[in-house]
Amino acid sequence: MFLLLCFILITIFLIFRLSKCWRKSSPQFRLPPGPKGLPLIGNLHQFDPLKPHICLAKLGKIYGPISSLRLGNVPFIVVQSAKIAKEILQTQDLNFCSRPSTAGAQRLSYNGLDMAFNPYNEYSKEMRKLCSVHLFSSKQVHSFSPIREDEVSKMMHKVSSLSHASQIINLSELLMSYTSSNISRIAFGKSYGDDDESERRRFNRLLNEAQAMFVAFFFSDYFPSIGCLDKLTGQASRLEKTFKELDGFYEEIIKDHLHATNPKSQEEDLVDILLRLMKERSFTFDLTLDNIKAVLMDVIVAGTDTSAALVVWVMTELIKNPNVMRKVQEELRNAARNKGYITENDLTNLEYFKAVVKETFRIHPGTPLLVVRETQKKCTIEGYDILPGTLVFVNVWAIGRDPESWRDPEIFKPERFLGSSIDFKGQDFELIPFGAGRRICPGMLLGLANSELALANLLFSFDWELPDGVTKEDIDTDTLPGITMHKKNSLCLQARKFSGSV
Repeated sequence: MFLLLCFILITIFLIFRLSKCWRKSSPQFRLPPGPKGLPLIGNLHQFDPLKPHICLAKLGKIYGPISSLRLGNVPFIVVQSAKIAKEILQTQDLNFCSRPSTAGAQRLSYNGLDMAFNPYNEYSKEMRKLCSVHLFSSKQVHSFSPIREDEVSKMMHKVSSLSHASQIINLSELLMSYTSSNISRIAFGKSYGDDDESERRRFNRLLNEAQAMFVAFFFSDYFPSIGCLDKLTGQASRLEKTFKELDGFYEEIIKDHLHATNPKSQEEDLVDILLRLMKERSFTFDLTLDNIKAVLMDVIVAGTDTSAALVVWVMTELIKNPNVMRKVQEELRNAARNKGYITENDLTNLEYFKAVVKETFRIHPGTPLLVVRETQKKCTIEGYDILPGTLVFVNVWAIGRDPESWRDPEIFKPERFLGSSIDFKGQDFELIPFGAGRRICPGMLLGLANSELALANLLFSFDWELPDGVTKEDIDTDTLPGITMHKKNSLCLQARKFSGSV
């Protein structure tokens, strides 16, 4: 009955808009090719929200590297080649660097006060300056080295005790615990590790719920005229509950910093920096507590998930490719032969290790679809007309597997990067896991530092094996739904402490 009511309401409100939709698709515009949609819902029935990157990649095989579709009442284009990604993210970046207003992102970002989801305007420029200069500069990232090293050391002790007891290690859980504790210490000076189980569960629950809200279906996103249906489905109340819980979490953190009685450590955490900047009033806008909460949302959601996912995907590919595992371990162990651990300075010249990371970004990017963009004015791409207000998916997952850019794209082969100048910092559009242009991820340096140090020490200190009865063919690469591409089934391995010579 509820579905029937929804259909009737959709029909009543949207039938009058069909003529407008048809006019936009008339011959006077040369739109990119794409599948024909149905009245009212467009191509929603052909779109898989659980694995959108795979769904859109299949679309690309039929319609080419740029295609169009309509989800409900909203026009989209899909970009799936390095050449067109460069056009979108560099050549015409100014026209494509804004963000649409979606229900989940708007509410959780305090109406676009964050870094990732705000529309492109003077405010977004100032926020980017704030982040690049004060929060995520190379100097600032380096200042957090003691926290990283301490958290990696704790993780190594945990793995060592589990390996000594011959226990199977759930690497997926281990790395989420490491990254959440690491990021929480960097962001607000408090660890949510194993010593505080209830707070750790709360932190992880809020993180998971925020991720779910970013990809949840809201009628208001696709059928603005009947956004009221989100109240009937319960999505609006779920979103509001999540927002209030997160807001309360941020309030506690900020209150602790404003009324701290214990002496501070020498280095500031991110909340300290933001509160100091709020007092200094050094920006063209007044930095408020809501601005600080919105930035915290970005740091917690993006910083925790993507760092853990990268290391899990590297270990997944290495356990499936033991020859690669041996080569990267040999390089790491030669680099720190007499120290017993890997430091950040050791990582600088590890060519094969860096190649392994790049190859993992290519085949398992943390965010398979870059955060959706919105065109600001009419333009032309590859001879096709793109109208204002069109949303843009850049399918990084498909670009990393494009045979036009990569030989044997489905094979995990780090050697392809040896002697290659291709990097992932936004200039080589065959490999853009962090995006490019004005909206490139501002936390890239921090995320890399957190991931690489943990990964290097796991590989340096331990030899990794599959549990008894499990073969490498049993290790799947299925993914969970969400902005970040997590492995669906946890990666569970056994570790043996390395004590021999290389």
